[in-house]
Formats: sequence, structure tokens, C-alpha cells
Amino acid sequence: MSQAIRRLPGWLPFANRVVRALNRLGLRLGTIHVLTVPGRRSGVARSTPVSPLTVDGRRYLVAGLPEGDWARNVRAAGRGELTSGRRQASVSLVEVSNPDERRSVMRAFPVEVPGGVPFFVRLGLVTKDDPDEFAAAADHVAVFEIREIVHSAPR
Repeated sequence: MSQAIRRLPGWLPFANRVVRALNRLGLRLGTIHVLTVPGRRSGVARSTPVSPLTVDGRRYLVAGLPEGDWARNVRAAGRGELTSGRRQASVSLVEVSNPDERRSVMRAFPVEVPGGVPFFVRLGLVTKDDPDEFAAAADHVAVFEIREIVHSAPR
């Protein structure tokens, strides 16, 4: 898979800023959440819009660019905050290494997150919203399981 093909659209940073601003206002935007994790070098909070999906009762995030900034920050931190409208949850994020589990998540992606399909087409990972094509691309993406962190009340 050529790196030259694997670029996101130039308008995406602006759109991401708009989504983050609307989220701060408490507005929910379909499947979109905002993931905030500490930067791997600076420790400064970095936020990016993401679309979690649920497969077999477990929640996941998929990074079409496995070496992109947000995926590398998640690997370094292993935790973050996931926000949708006014709902915020502390989460741990564990990269899925099992190829069968990654394929299962990717097979579900075009059904669970249809708005994300064009990004995967643009990256050259798939040509259409076919679950089999998405499953075949599982070795070229990063998949993270989302696990909510439950804070216990002090005694």
C-alpha cells in the first residue's frame, strides 16, 4: 500500500476544529465523538474526532493511518477521554493485536460507521463500502478496544 495514496483530505483539519467546537457546546453529531489523549512528547491534551463502533458488545476505534498522530498518541498514553455532546468518559485504549478480531471489527465498520467509508476509500484501503474489502484491509489499520474506566467513590 503506497504511502503517497494514504493521505486525508486537506479540508479535514478545519472540519475537525468545527466538530471539536460543536462538541464543546454540547452538540452530538451522529456517531462522532471527540477523543482527547495526552501528546506522546509534550503531554499536552490532543483532541480528534473519532467514530467508535460496537462489535459483539465491545467498543472500538479504527485508525486508517496506523502511524498517524492520534494513533501514536493513543499507543503512548493508553488512555484518554471520550466525549459525545455533554457525556464524557475516561477510557483505556488497548490496541488489538489479534488479526481475527481486527478483521471482525473492520467487517462491521461500513455498516456501523457509514460516514467513515469515504476516508478509507481516499486512503486507498478499500474501493467501496463492502464489508469483505474492509476485513481484507485489517492488516493496514490500527484497531483499539475502548474500555471505560470506572472511578470508585472515595471511602
